[in-house]
Amino acid sequence: MAVYTDVSAEELGQFLAAYDVGELLSYKGIAEGVENSNFLVHTSRGYFILTLYEKRVAVSDLPFFLSLMAHLADHGVTCPQPVKRHDGGALGVLAGRPAAVINFLEGMWPRRPGVAHCAGVGQALARMHVAGRDFPMRRANTLSVTGWRPLFEMARPRAGELQPQLAAFLAAELDHLESHWPGDLATGIIHADLFPDNVFFIGDKLSGLIDFYFACHDLLAYDVAICLNAWCFEPDHSFNVTKARALLNAYHRERPLAAAEQRALPLLARGAAMRFLLTRLVDWLNVPPGALVKPKDPNEYIRKLRFHQGVSNMSDYGIDGWEGASAGVAADAG
Repeated sequence: MAVYTDVSAEELGQFLAAYDVGELLSYKGIAEGVENSNFLVHTSRGYFILTLYEKRVAVSDLPFFLSLMAHLADHGVTCPQPVKRHDGGALGVLAGRPAAVINFLEGMWPRRPGVAHCAGVGQALARMHVAGRDFPMRRANTLSVTGWRPLFEMARPRAGELQPQLAAFLAAELDHLESHWPGDLATGIIHADLFPDNVFFIGDKLSGLIDFYFACHDLLAYDVAICLNAWCFEPDHSFNVTKARALLNAYHRERPLAAAEQRALPLLARGAAMRFLLTRLVDWLNVPPGALVKPKDPNEYIRKLRFHQGVSNMSDYGIDGWEGASAGVAADAG
């Protein structure tokens, strides 16, 4: 979340008149995140989140995102719900941007995730994957393996500004990922961005998932790999096997990972690290003048990628065998 587009109280009040949310009392920008402009809105009916979709979000994708959140909620996954306008639609236009009003979820995201948080996110991710099985809409993942080469080419000429020889390192890793990426694993709806700031907790109890604006159709186990990177490394960049074991066990109890998914997980984790390394690198090299949003450090994901390059099997993630569910159970077909 972030604020790129300013909104006046007068135009916000006029915009909210199209919704049954009461009168505007106050609002403030939410500074976290990097994609859209977000505001916490207080009205006579309570609190809401206002999202203005910036240029990196395709307007044509918005019905997918909003319909997905409604579908997941109908299937027991706690996530924000778009508020319908008087005319029945969920989207409007504010300050020249497509905009939506989303209901407010209680909770806070964990600044220092613990083992219980990792178990909670593993369980919630699996339940989301199961709930998405019969979602009828599809959206390709433009930031999966076929999308990494173009990002690399954007960053290649200046990659050495971050680390010497970084371009050569990334080129070799891309060659490996592109030639070994699995094409026969279970697919379905994935969140694709389930970082700690997109998961709310009340204490150690997960209260909801947010920010579905990278959600798409891709390998389900790739979503697990994204979470391993996002949740299981410490601030000193060491990998926490206890957290990984908690996350993976909780996921596996809800949706057993097939044997092929388990074998592929180290490679998928390398790919997940590459995806976020490249998008961070492109952003880091192209900060607009006067930007208020500080780009995230790509070096974090270089370290994570190097760690996964040294992983040979699931035991390095704390899993030597699972009880109660066969490792060879066929995963959900996509």
